[in-house]
Amino acid sequence: MTTYTARPIGPVTLKELRTSDDAGRPMDPFVDEEGGAPLRCCLRRSTPGERIALVSYAPLRRWAGETGVDPGAYDEQGPVFLHADPCEGPDLDGYPFTGAHRTVRRYGRDGRILGGRLVEDGVGPAIEEAFADPDVALVHVRAVEYGCFLYEVRRGR
Repeated sequence: MTTYTARPIGPVTLKELRTSDDAGRPMDPFVDEEGGAPLRCCLRRSTPGERIALVSYAPLRRWAGETGVDPGAYDEQGPVFLHADPCEGPDLDGYPFTGAHRTVRRYGRDGRILGGRLVEDGVGPAIEEAFADPDVALVHVRAVEYGCFLYEVRRGR
């Protein structure tokens, strides 16, 4: 069995998002009084008192920019939380943000959606199933309750 890894938003992209997000807005940091926000920079939930920001992020556009693909109509952007200042990044074993309904969305090398799967708990088997298809280049895991992008999983990493 191949092990795939949840990928946080990369450091270069984080630096860009902390200046101007994918909708062109400047970052507006705040202190998270309650905690619990899913941070895409380190793939953990925020703790009370941390300085975070909510920014607009276009994950498929970013991937497409690396690969030279035009994502076309699949170029979605949406809100993600991240630390307002650089952090250590993830320290995890397995897949984060489990315990709730998730969508595992498959994308081909051309940036088009190849399918998706709703999972109730534990995305691992759905990710393995997705990558059993040789046409799948990457997978996005999203929260069902808000539709938010949580993280990306790529083939061969």
